[in-house]
Amino acid sequence: MSSEVVAHDRAPIAEPRVVTGGETLWFLGTLARMKLDGRQTAGRFALWEGVLPHGAAPPLHSHPQDETLYLLDGEITAWIVEPQLADNHEDPPTWVGTRGRRCAVGAVVFAPAGTPHTFRVESDTARMLVMSTPAGIEDMVRGLGEPARWPWLQPPPDGPRVSAERMARVERETGMVRHGPSPPPSEDHSKT
Repeated sequence: MSSEVVAHDRAPIAEPRVVTGGETLWFLGTLARMKLDGRQTAGRFALWEGVLPHGAAPPLHSHPQDETLYLLDGEITAWIVEPQLADNHEDPPTWVGTRGRRCAVGAVVFAPAGTPHTFRVESDTARMLVMSTPAGIEDMVRGLGEPARWPWLQPPPDGPRVSAERMARVERETGMVRHGPSPPPSEDHSKT
């Protein structure tokens, strides 16, 4: 059977499947266990599990897809930022102190397409499910990731994990837009 079926001049439809494994990648200091991608879901959505170390925080960003995070383990602070606040060049940006929301196990963060958002891991590690609707965000994970040599977090690097040129190319190819920096480190890790 092919990975997708096309029904009489209509859009591709996804085949049913059960996923028990999946590709494991190191992605910018995190571990991504890919479960479903756009090729498997006829572009409808993608799903992966992320394991992230303390302090992991992407830059304030948006993309053409909705992104949903479901926190399985650990604690994060999440920011969903209005576009007019995202273009703030203060250090730290105003949104850091005014839009952060602490999240524990069971929290869901939903960032509709085009909405600037980010998060920071407050616990020693965090584990979350990430869903892209429609599919597409997983292309960034694959474009900036590398096959994991073991199924846990990689050690910290001596330098940048990915070159600025590669980062810019993958962001351009996937439609990811940086609106601002990553949130700064939390002030006191011992309180988390």
